[in-house]
Amino acid sequence: MTTLTRRLPDWMKTPLPSGKDYITLKNLAANQQLNTICVSGNCPNKAECWGASTASFMILGEKCTRNCRFCDVKNMIPDAVDWEEPLRLANTIMALKIRHCVITSVTRDDLEDGGSAFWALTIKTIKEINPAVTIETLIPDFFAKTALIQKIVDAKPEVISHNMETVRRLTPKVRDVARYDRSLKVIEFIAASGIVPKSGIMVGLGETEVEVLETMDDLLKAGCKVLTIGQYLQPSAHHLKIEEYIKPEIFIKYREAALKKGFSMVESSPLVRSSYHAEKHIHA
Repeated sequence: MTTLTRRLPDWMKTPLPSGKDYITLKNLAANQQLNTICVSGNCPNKAECWGASTASFMILGEKCTRNCRFCDVKNMIPDAVDWEEPLRLANTIMALKIRHCVITSVTRDDLEDGGSAFWALTIKTIKEINPAVTIETLIPDFFAKTALIQKIVDAKPEVISHNMETVRRLTPKVRDVARYDRSLKVIEFIAASGIVPKSGIMVGLGETEVEVLETMDDLLKAGCKVLTIGQYLQPSAHHLKIEEYIKPEIFIKYREAALKKGFSMVESSPLVRSSYHAEKHIHA
């Protein structure tokens, strides 16, 4: 029996998305030709987040230039950059009365600046139309080119997140072009900027508890303040298989260990994804 067909543990089961707020957000995003990582990444928390009129938007299209073996976003030649998207997104955030939004993107290695100028325009446009909104950005690594990351820093989101995704040993197997130490350099640069630095990892890919704790230490040394830990879910038969469903008590153990080590905020449970409870993380 494959990991895709075997029975999910009870703690991994979630309700199907429903309700007026969910339908409103889904329809408005579709009408405005906007992508959400909730759908593109097949997030298990759609029911909870969309039912509360919150979502994580994905800019720069839905075709990624990288082919990470855990991710359900399509690996294809991207479309041309849509420079009208920032305005549509800002107006949608206003229409939905969102107070805190999470913005992520596909990786655009096809663009000379990796899309950093577009990122900056998006953040500035959202804040111009929604002055009270707070923003978390979940960014690619931009090959750790500080001049590109600085453009996002200068746009002044409240949180900048970049995910490690997994432990050092498994990084070559799990991620495509990304490198473990390069991602740490991205976190270190964010931390030095004075903006809240955040990162996340998945578990259940074959890592050990010792390796998870070592990753925590590496992130803390880089200056990371917020950490998310969630269960990896296999999107399709072509993706990495689940090695283990990590029990809820282990996630509690990880959370307690991370807080004891010095993280300001930690989200650690089977269904946690990087944007889960993101509105709280601006206070880290």
